[in-house]
Amino acid sequence: MSLDVLLGLQWGDEGKGKIVDVLAPKYSMVARFQGGPNAGHTLEFDGHKHVLHQIPSGIFRPDILNLIGNGVVLDPTVFQREIKGLDPYNIDFSKNLFISKKAQVILPTHRLLDKFSEISRGVNKIGSTLKGIGPAYQDKIARQGIRVGDLVLPGFYDKYKALSQFHLKQLDAAIRKEYEPMEAAFFEAVKFIKEFNLVDGEYLLNEQLSKGKKVLAEGAQGTLLDIDFGSYPFVTSSNTTASGACSGLGAAPGTIKEVYGIFKAYCTRVGSGPFPTELLDAVGERIRAVGNEVGATTGRPRRCGWLDIPLLKYAAMINGVTKMFMMKADVLSDFDEIKICTHYKMEDGTITDRIPFDLVNQNVEPIYKVFKGWTEDLTRITEVDDLPSQVVNYMEYIEREVGIPIHWISLGPNRTQTITLKAELF
Repeated sequence: MSLDVLLGLQWGDEGKGKIVDVLAPKYSMVARFQGGPNAGHTLEFDGHKHVLHQIPSGIFRPDILNLIGNGVVLDPTVFQREIKGLDPYNIDFSKNLFISKKAQVILPTHRLLDKFSEISRGVNKIGSTLKGIGPAYQDKIARQGIRVGDLVLPGFYDKYKALSQFHLKQLDAAIRKEYEPMEAAFFEAVKFIKEFNLVDGEYLLNEQLSKGKKVLAEGAQGTLLDIDFGSYPFVTSSNTTASGACSGLGAAPGTIKEVYGIFKAYCTRVGSGPFPTELLDAVGERIRAVGNEVGATTGRPRRCGWLDIPLLKYAAMINGVTKMFMMKADVLSDFDEIKICTHYKMEDGTITDRIPFDLVNQNVEPIYKVFKGWTEDLTRITEVDDLPSQVVNYMEYIEREVGIPIHWISLGPNRTQTITLKAELF
């Protein structure tokens, strides 16, 4: 009986979807525990690329149960579109997809409130994906939200109308005009979602654990976007860290065994907020181009920079990470030099490897250690012994600094382009 948690150690987009897909055959269930359609988990296999926003990344494995947990905020319209997009793959959703009745529902007005909020902020905007995530979580905390289980209850429409009218009063006339066509699509999607397995997710999850089955909790976004421990206020509205797996699924803390932390061999970020190692030069542009660093959900170009050890150590500490996965090392091929930030120099001259409370307001100067680059095309490598010594040196340094072993390295987007560095995970 164990719950393993898989999450990102940076600002999201680390490659969680691919690794869930790779690991899924070892589990009886994959469960999403937070976030919503702001996530974009990319999987690539058999010549096809798939981007999942709300559906767990184990969905392509027919023998695995997939649970959308209570910590998720679910947009029925996006859900319907996502399911329809999977039609060619003949997935039997009646057998392997379950939705917690306690998951919060994103209403059309949540998306409009999100848009209005960003417009109102002007140059100080958060960089929201405009998917209604924040307003939906706000209503959850305010104890006025609508949950998936409410969709099948007699009083749903009245509850929906009351909350929507409350939202509309907060919007200006121009944005309110967008409401009616969105509402029509929403109710069509509500009818669609009622055909699925709406369950008490905490019971389903714990039944698997009590039977001795292994469950993989899949996080969205990344640790540095956590509402409590991220670069506030430029964060998401949920707990993206390991603790969120307990509250987002109804799992006891003692059930957690492994915490898998995923990070890129460099750093990226979408939207606003601090980014100490950001490269605003040709090197950053090159990483963006080679790594195809465009947001899977928003389509926005990602900001790129060197790997940041203080942030990686912080994320590993907060989550209690037991094993790490390094992604996209292939993107760094053909650089003469590769840098890693080891410490920050603060405005007062202090040198530290800790994340300052006011990182948002401080112009910290990254202190770098320089590594010799590699020229080999890593995407063709299938054996650990064939990795260039420079890549091995790079990983060993990260392991020493963070104090956690790197078990797998990803050398391309396909599920087959993954090399085990150490003994089997299980």
